[in-house]
Parts: sequence; C-alpha cells; structure tokens
Amino acid sequence: MDYRLPRRVFLKLMLASLASACAPEQVPVPLTLVPPTPTPTPLPTPTPLPSADGAAAAFLTAWSAGDYDTMYDLLIGADRLSLSRDQFRARYVNALREATATAVRAELRSLLHEGPRALAGFRVEWQTTLFGPLEFDNSMNLLWEGGRWAVDWSSTLVLPQLGDDLKLVLLDRIPIRGNIYDRDGRGLAVDGKLVTIGVVPEWIVDKATVVAQLSAITGVDPEIIQDKIATSKPDWFVPIADVSPEVSITNDDVLSSLVGVTRRERTIRVYKEGDLAAHLVGYLGTIPVDQVTAWQSRGYRGDELVGRAGVEGWGEPYLAGRRGGRLVTLNQHNEEVAQVAEAIPRPGGSIYLTIDKTLQADAERILGQRPGAIVVLDPNTGFVLAMASYPRFDPGLFAAGIDQKTWTALNADPNRPLVGRGTQGAYPPGSVFKIVTMAAGMEKLGLTADTPFFCTGTWDRLGDQFIKTCWLKTGHGNINLQDGLTQSCDVVFYDVGLALQNADPQLLPDMARAFGLGSVTGIAGVEETPGLVPDPAWKLAEKGESWFTGDSVNLAIGQSYLLTTPLQIANLLAAVGNGGTLYRPQLIQRIAEPIGPEQVSQPEVLARLPLAPEHLEVIRTALEGVVSGRRGTARKAFQGATFTAAGKTGTSETGQEEPHAWFAGYAPADSPQVAIAVILEHAGEGSKEAAPVFRQMVEAYFERVLR
Repeated sequence: MDYRLPRRVFLKLMLASLASACAPEQVPVPLTLVPPTPTPTPLPTPTPLPSADGAAAAFLTAWSAGDYDTMYDLLIGADRLSLSRDQFRARYVNALREATATAVRAELRSLLHEGPRALAGFRVEWQTTLFGPLEFDNSMNLLWEGGRWAVDWSSTLVLPQLGDDLKLVLLDRIPIRGNIYDRDGRGLAVDGKLVTIGVVPEWIVDKATVVAQLSAITGVDPEIIQDKIATSKPDWFVPIADVSPEVSITNDDVLSSLVGVTRRERTIRVYKEGDLAAHLVGYLGTIPVDQVTAWQSRGYRGDELVGRAGVEGWGEPYLAGRRGGRLVTLNQHNEEVAQVAEAIPRPGGSIYLTIDKTLQADAERILGQRPGAIVVLDPNTGFVLAMASYPRFDPGLFAAGIDQKTWTALNADPNRPLVGRGTQGAYPPGSVFKIVTMAAGMEKLGLTADTPFFCTGTWDRLGDQFIKTCWLKTGHGNINLQDGLTQSCDVVFYDVGLALQNADPQLLPDMARAFGLGSVTGIAGVEETPGLVPDPAWKLAEKGESWFTGDSVNLAIGQSYLLTTPLQIANLLAAVGNGGTLYRPQLIQRIAEPIGPEQVSQPEVLARLPLAPEHLEVIRTALEGVVSGRRGTARKAFQGATFTAAGKTGTSETGQEEPHAWFAGYAPADSPQVAIAVILEHAGEGSKEAAPVFRQMVEAYFERVLR
C-alpha cells in the first residue's frame, strides 16, 4: 500500500536522521505507520419515565375522599386479579369502622425512583371518635405497568401494622351506665345484675331431668328447651332464660346439682319501680338498621342497647359515659400481635329528675287505668313535680333486648301505651281556653270584668243556619265577663270571639301563642308535640280554605282545629297563678358526671304574659270563683276542701260520643305552690270527672309537703 507522508512529517524525519548521524551508533528502530482513528457513531439516549407522583397523589386523594373505586383502579393488574373490588373496599371500610374513624386525611411526603419502580412516602391521619386523631407514616410501592404508574398494594397500606394475614379489631371496654334518680336521689333506672341460666349440651348426663328442672325454675316450655339443646353446637353455651339473682340463689342447690347446667352473671338495666314514670324515664333499645352508621360515627359498634326514648334517650351522651377500648391486630388464631391505640373508659354520669318519686306514684295511682294524663308543676320555677300518663309500659321489657313479638304488640296496641300523653297527647282544650279568649278581649278590645252580656241558652249571630247553644240550655241570663269565665258561659265567649274576628282575625291566635300554645315548650328529656293554634294563613295553606267568622267563634271556646298538650295547659295556668311569668318546664334537675362540676338547672323564663296586672287579677278572681264561687262550675268537686284553689273546667268535643274532660288550675289560690292539669280521654264533663282528680292530686301534694 502506498503511503504518502505529509511534508511536515517528512521534514521532521529528515532532521532526526541528520541528528542520528552525529550521535553514537544505535540500533535502528523500525518505523511503524498507524492508520487514522475513525469517528465513533453515537448510541441512542433512552427516554426517561414520567414521575410516579401523580399516581401516588391520586391514590391518597381518593382515600381521603373515601373513593375506593378510584383507588382500586390505580392498582397493578396482579392485585386486581387477586382482590375483588368489594374485597378491597371491605379492607378499608372494616378497618376504619373498627377504629371508629370518621374521616381520613392522607398526603404525599416523598418520592424515590429506580427505573420502573418508585417508592412513595406518605402520612395519613385518621380522625376517630374513640381514640382521637391517629397518625401513621407509611410508604407505598409503585410499578411502571402498561404505560402508567400503578400501586403495588398490600394490607400495610391501610395501616403499617396490618399485614395480609392480620385483622384490625376493637376490643371494647363498655363503661358503667349512669343512673336516673328522682330529685331526692331515689333510683328510677339503675344498673343491676341478671343471671343467664344455660346448658352445654355435651356435658349433660340426664337430659330429661335437666329439661324438667329448668322448665320448672325458668317457666320456659320443655319443648323449647329440648329444641335449643338439639339444634345447638355440643360444646357451646346455650342460654335458656334470664332470671334475677334472687331466683338463682333460691334455686342454687338444684341448679348446682344438674350436670351440664351453668350460669353467667351480667349487668342489666333495672327499673326498680316497674312502670313508674315510664314515659319520663324512657327505655333502652337496639339501634335501628338505618341508623347504625350514624351511631358508629359516635363510637358505637352498632349492636348495643342504647337510650331510645325519654331521659334514657335524651341523656344517652351523659349516661353512656365515654367508651373505651384497645385497637389491636390479631392473627389467624386470634392472638394479639400489636396494639395500635388505647382509650380509657369513663363511667357514665347520673341524671337527677325534678320529679318526686312519691308524688309520681300518687299521680299514677289517682289517674288509675283511665286513659289520660296528670301534669304537676312548681308554678314558681317551671320544674315538673310529677307527670302521669296512662296506658303505660314496663321499661324492663326492653332491658335485655325486647323480642319482635312484644315490640310489634306494643306498637300495634290501639291504646298507644308508648305515647306519653302529658307531652305527646294533643287535645282540644275546650273551655280551659276561655282564659286566653278573655285575655284577648280585655287587652285588645277594652273589655272589663263588668262588660255585660246576655245568655238565653242559644246564640244565632251567625244566622239561623249556624245557631249555637250554651252548655246551660236554660241560659245564664244577664252576666258579665268575669262571671262568664267563672260559669263558663259559651254565649259570652261566642260574643267575644265574634268581636275579636271583626277587629282582626289574628288577635286571638296571636294571644294563644303568647300564652305558650302552638309550639313546644322546650322541655328537655321527653318528646313533645307542639300542638296547633290555627289562624287564617294556616287554614289556607293546610286546608285550602278561607278563614270564616265561625272559625274564630269556635276557637274562642277552645274548639275549631285547636290542639294543646296537658303540659302546655299546666304551664299556662302556672303563669296565671304566679303573676304572669311563663317558665320553661324542666324535668332535668341536675347532671352529676364523674369529672367536672355538676350541671344544675335553674328556672328559665320564656316570656311574660301580655296582660296588664289589673286584667290578670280579673282572670285570677274568676278562676277562684270556679272552685269556690256560688255558681262556679267545679264548686261541688271542692266542697269541704281544706285548701283554696283556682282553676278552669273544660269539656272538649272530639267527634265521639263522650268528650274529653279537663280541669287545670293551681293551689293555694292566693299564693300558688303547685299547678296541675288533668285530662281524661272520652270521660265526660270536666266538672264531674277531671275536677275531682285535680282535688285528689292537690291533697296528695300537700300531704307530701307536710310529711
């Protein structure tokens, strides 16, 4: 190959040759020619993968929102093949339920990449009802799969301590439920003991003897006992019946001798006086299916007995105390692996009612088995001293969990034993309402005690087609406004109702509301209905009809669409008796919790009656005449009474053969200590039926005071 050297190289070689000629002789070095190095071809640069932070953040954001479907869709394919969407959701939902978690907040903290893998660090906070906020630092693996980043899921992503073979469990610690007492600390609802008698089938030696003896002690049919034994697992405890500790002790020798029979003691709610004050105390019950989620958000499991009515229901946050427990992980053998959180339980507080237990028993005895109610108030505070209602129920039926048959029977009973008539019964008040009509006439029309009227026994001022009658068919003759209330003359109040209508149809409804009618009183501890005060706007909206003159006339004597509760009527008379102060009725005297000061109720003023003092005095004088006046409608019922009283009879039409009988008032007449309302359903005239009950109740009250 012919190599031609560049001129510069050739000259260098010549100079080197000349120099070597002058130097000592050396061994010649052969010349080696190196071909030029070719320029290398550059390699292709790989395209970098996108960051995994978008997928990690999307997974955590979806978790915070409870969007388990989006979380599931972000999993790698292998996870979605091994775990169904429902199973995935259940892992999270079950864990959060056990922890009593109400909200989750998860946020990305760090991210590391290594080729098609990434590791995301994150922090999650669970807001829990039982344990407060729980924070966990965690990490998740992500893989580049199918052109996207996906989460390589495991159970530890729910909770660091939660492995695939572990489960998260709340070990409950239920606090002692607080008691309900009367004003003097006498128990109405307290914790007691119950003994469950049962058998372990495989331990039984003489089945015939066991069945016969258990049937005799518990009252359970022998066939039922035999069936329970035959259909249960041999090594399980099979409950036969719950009995009192006294029954267990009395039959201890027999029960101890029966091989295969065993007993277990447990705490149960005890209502020491049976159905006494049942509608006030209330009862326990299971949580309805549609409310389980709401109760779980409050820290309940959902299968407990909780307060469902009366003070038991209203006072649940106080009586139940603060639930406690430990949140742990368990392995497949139910062995504890780790504790995640712990909450110490706090016993429930006790609630003291304003009622007097003895007076409550008196009220229920006096009411007897007549459907209706008696409400007894302290007119100077608004505190409830007694509230009897009939029919009643036994709260003890609910203490161990009422069976469906009994519950259905109670709800289907046409006598409605679960309804507390003192606050939930709504009745037309009849002539008791004439107090309000008289107040409106004096305040709005300028009527006085001596304003004259004339009663012939009939009233035709609405025309011949709408003739009305007075309860006294022969009429009251010449009569003034004050005597009209004392004698309950219907004609007087027809005239007043007509005059109010002509002046302004809204005058009488507005006065009724000012006396506390037509809305709930706000009493705490029991359910109540607002009743109804009709007016032109209500009738047009509800009935699609105009308000007629006859509506005002009927309203004036306590009929029309008017509905009131016995508590409202008792409170109205209390306000009249105490000089015009309308108090909020109160049933809760105080709440004593294990930690912190007691919550003690104080009298709470709702309003002042819109009456001038001289007008109020006219009404008070008229009401005293009802009881002791020569022509008072209740004078016979109070003959020989050793106390003074004032009140009003009422006989309200119901559309049935017999009207409701009312009497409401206070005693003593000049300085009231007690205000009482009595309603007897379909019992007849108020003067004959309800007034004697009122008298007995006042006598019981004063007897109680003097004890």
